[in-house]
Amino acid sequence: MAEKPHLNLAVIGHIDHGKSTLVGRLMYETGAIAEHVIEKYREEAKEKGKESFAFAWVMDTLKEERERGITIDIAHKRFDTNKYYFTIVDCPGHRDFVKNMITGASQADAAILVVAAPDGVMAQTKEHVFLSRTLGINQLVIAVNKMDAANYSEERYNEVKEEVSQLLGMVGFKASEIPFIPTSAFEGDNIKEASSNTPWYKGPSILDSLNALTVPDKPDTLPLRIPVQDAYTISGIGTVPVGRVETGVMKKGEKIIFMPSGAVGEVKSIEMHHEEIPEAVPGDNIGWNVRGIGKGDVRRGDVCGPASKPPTVAEEFTGQVVVLQHPSAITVGYTPVFHCHTTQTACTFMSLDKKLDPKSGQVKEENPTYIKAGDAAIITVKPTRPMVIEPVKEIPQLGRFAVRDMGMTIAAGMCMSVKEKK
Repeated sequence: MAEKPHLNLAVIGHIDHGKSTLVGRLMYETGAIAEHVIEKYREEAKEKGKESFAFAWVMDTLKEERERGITIDIAHKRFDTNKYYFTIVDCPGHRDFVKNMITGASQADAAILVVAAPDGVMAQTKEHVFLSRTLGINQLVIAVNKMDAANYSEERYNEVKEEVSQLLGMVGFKASEIPFIPTSAFEGDNIKEASSNTPWYKGPSILDSLNALTVPDKPDTLPLRIPVQDAYTISGIGTVPVGRVETGVMKKGEKIIFMPSGAVGEVKSIEMHHEEIPEAVPGDNIGWNVRGIGKGDVRRGDVCGPASKPPTVAEEFTGQVVVLQHPSAITVGYTPVFHCHTTQTACTFMSLDKKLDPKSGQVKEENPTYIKAGDAAIITVKPTRPMVIEPVKEIPQLGRFAVRDMGMTIAAGMCMSVKEKK
């Protein structure tokens, strides 16, 4: 049987709006987890007096998360609809964990945005919508969740829909093309099929709208780019970097280069899920054994590419950013940490070139003296040490970044052009 097409699905939204419960419910409804497993969680949750967390616990399998009742790491889980198989990139909603959310969302092909009906749009709802847009997610499904807590009120659903639609419009999503589904992940309303609790709603269920998503084109015609997540030295084998193929195709015997180090080697073998494969394509999480490379030559944050078309190392680059939050104002000389693919590199703002209207993208001001929360801008940036970044128009997968400082995400953005390091 041929494998179904695969999609990475991020689940985003404010903490406590029911993301983990929704994910647990989806896995349960699609048969990815058995009834008796849920029963076991139910019992366990009951003992701790946290009955409503049963489904959430399917995702939060880390003991620490259970005890704290929040989602920390990105859990990768699989479930199937009749059309696709999905890997859920569960994105933490809690503020400290935004950087995990960034790594998660940047791998996603689509996202479910969970907004609790009683609360509506909250600070993190906004942050996650901005981030998912900047990180290149362009397919969304909105779950207006906890409808049971809003007495299944059509009026409240419409209010939240209106509020979320305005937010989506601000960042350039077309709300009219996005399904808004009134759900209760806890009770199971409109997750798999239409619920009798919402007779006024005539649209698709969550699973219907997941089946309506489209698979993005595989960027296999672009040059090979694999950001390194880790590198291992395995005795008797040698150096084995690990990472996800973002673009291009890697074949056995190919001559490759790691940037920024410039170390060159030959692909001896490629392994995925503990099986050797002849070639790797975008989306594959692989380990590859390289002849002619030592442990010291490759580290997390490096990018592997063909020796004939090496990854671009930036002397400087221009980026378009949206400032999400900053306690004061950002001026030239500011040096926060840029998270891009698997690298975390401090970069200095060399110039603020243009301030943009975040709604329309039109230039509001040339060479502003500062930018602050809510502003969009074009900036020129200099990495404090060599880093690989590609213009988003050429290799989108390596052109998006998040800017972090003081334990929070200051801004998210994309690389417009690169001045290469000679």
